[in-house]
Amino acid sequence: MDGILNIDKPEGWTSHDVVARVRRLLKEKRVGHTGTLDPFATGVLVVMVGRATRLAQFLSGDVKEYEATVRFGYATVTGDATGARGADDESSALGAQVCAWSNAEIEAALSALRGEIEQVPPMYSAKKIAGRKLYELARKGETVEREARRVHVYEFEAVPRADGALLSFREDGTCDMPVRVVCSAGTYVRVLAESLGERLGVGAHLASLRRTRAGEFRVETALTIDELETKALEGTAANLLVSMNAALSELPFVHLTTEEARRVSNGMPLSLKSKERASYKAGERVRMRDESGNLVAIGAYESQLEVVRPLVVLGSKENKH
Repeated sequence: MDGILNIDKPEGWTSHDVVARVRRLLKEKRVGHTGTLDPFATGVLVVMVGRATRLAQFLSGDVKEYEATVRFGYATVTGDATGARGADDESSALGAQVCAWSNAEIEAALSALRGEIEQVPPMYSAKKIAGRKLYELARKGETVEREARRVHVYEFEAVPRADGALLSFREDGTCDMPVRVVCSAGTYVRVLAESLGERLGVGAHLASLRRTRAGEFRVETALTIDELETKALEGTAANLLVSMNAALSELPFVHLTTEEARRVSNGMPLSLKSKERASYKAGERVRMRDESGNLVAIGAYESQLEVVRPLVVLGSKENKH
């Protein structure tokens, strides 16, 4: 069984929990995911099954989209609602005094966090340093130096309520603002929320986070774990898989003859005809498909040699659901 599942991760589950459940339901050892979601977050988790696990490098860098709620009033040690209030957080929830910003001030703060920015990975994250996950160190009270990394925030906007207001005031004196984020892989939305609070002069954290898109996979078509389990019990779960070829449909492709497919399956490069060469840029990723349209390999165009060299070989058979 080979292909991609678009799973709507439930709240409270780790990404690994989802992978483990898919393994059991599909009785498939080779299962992985792209783009870790925090346990408190929900939404799109792209799960790769069977030979599709070899495609992680081509899927993990996809643009992500989120719906989130930023809560202003105080920061937390985790950057989200699951963590305790930060011991060194001097901000306080003062109701209207904390959230007395104009729409223009809010927009200015949001605007400053769009484009290419630098983020320091939070201690409560799955990022590894010296082979150890940061959150494991954080739980022991340890803090280590982390290098800032460049990410791209394509869109970061407040989502107005029905009455046009950007903020909702809460009884505890804090206030919430729904936001929408479109960003590059590796962007921490928690850190965006904290940075937004800093620019507005108050502590902030994420009250909720839902991933609505990862590349071409959208939450509207995502499967719940219960739906997957029902289909697995019916013996029709394979029908839910997105083919490896379809999952990479944004990449250009080249058709292979039977002999070319055999050679490519053995890792040999494909020489291109002059018309084909004009279609590709140096280093561009290319789907390599057999005469039946099945994905045989993902290659890269080498302009100097005028060939497409296989990077990942999948073989000549593919689940076509």
